[in-house]
Amino acid sequence: MEKAQQHEFFLKRAIELSTVGSVKGAGGPFGAVVVRDGKIIGEGYNQVTLLNDPSAHAEIVAIREACKSLDNFQLDGCIIYTSCEPCPMCLGAIYWARPEKVYYASTKFDAADAGFDDAFIYEELKIAPPDRSVPFLYAPQPEALEVFKLWKKNPDKISY
Repeated sequence: MEKAQQHEFFLKRAIELSTVGSVKGAGGPFGAVVVRDGKIIGEGYNQVTLLNDPSAHAEIVAIREACKSLDNFQLDGCIIYTSCEPCPMCLGAIYWARPEKVYYASTKFDAADAGFDDAFIYEELKIAPPDRSVPFLYAPQPEALEVFKLWKKNPDKISY
């Protein structure tokens, strides 16, 4: 199968998963797969309402499964295919997982039109932390800085 056909195949699988989760009532209409060397090593659909877990987005579920399959916290050499452009939370998880690239089948504007609008999160990030709709208040603790110092000195740490 040539590359263009592979991309279409894996995007269709992500869309299938989005339908499965949506029909089951597990969460919103989102699906994702993680592929390495032409094989699916992780997949997921949105399970937010099923698990009562706001982090159980399709991409997060697929990333967790793929990392478990690889026995690694990074997705080197992997491609993520998702039914929709990732939200800010999933975007952050994707960057931390470090896949090679991401393909998505619909946009954040399509998601917003269906009632999944995350534009407010992007707007919140522009606001000073204490002034956000959920205030983030800096409460310095010297002990917290000590943990960072220990981390920096640890010769056995695994950087990521």
